[in-house]
Amino acid sequence: MNYVTLLKTKNLKATPQRLTIVEELYTHGHLNIDQLYSALVEKFPSISLATIYKNINAMSDIFFISEVKIPHKKSVYELTKESHAHLVCSECSSVEDIILHSSHLLEEIEKSSSFKVITQNILLEGVCKECQT
Repeated sequence: MNYVTLLKTKNLKATPQRLTIVEELYTHGHLNIDQLYSALVEKFPSISLATIYKNINAMSDIFFISEVKIPHKKSVYELTKESHAHLVCSECSSVEDIILHSSHLLEEIEKSSSFKVITQNILLEGVCKECQT
């Protein structure tokens, strides 16, 4: 995928640091700030956490990257994609995407409560296959 072009179409410069953040998220799926820092400091020894936050915020502002807030744990970041839910392992903290067709659920919520849902963030916590053994 050509992230240089995608960033430019969103009016963001495709800096080496931004491209590395995008590549790490593409490769690993979900990473917290500490994990991103560890990956980036290997390539850019003088990079600061402030620079990483600045780039994450800039890419989040244009919905290129999304924050996944996990209760009682550090948020992780992912490349923005179609609507989906997250499975979080309570043992190893791994985060996995799952397509969850929630349109019927949202319709029921709106019918029964007169509440208009604008965004959804569905997170299911349990134990992953690797930790079950």
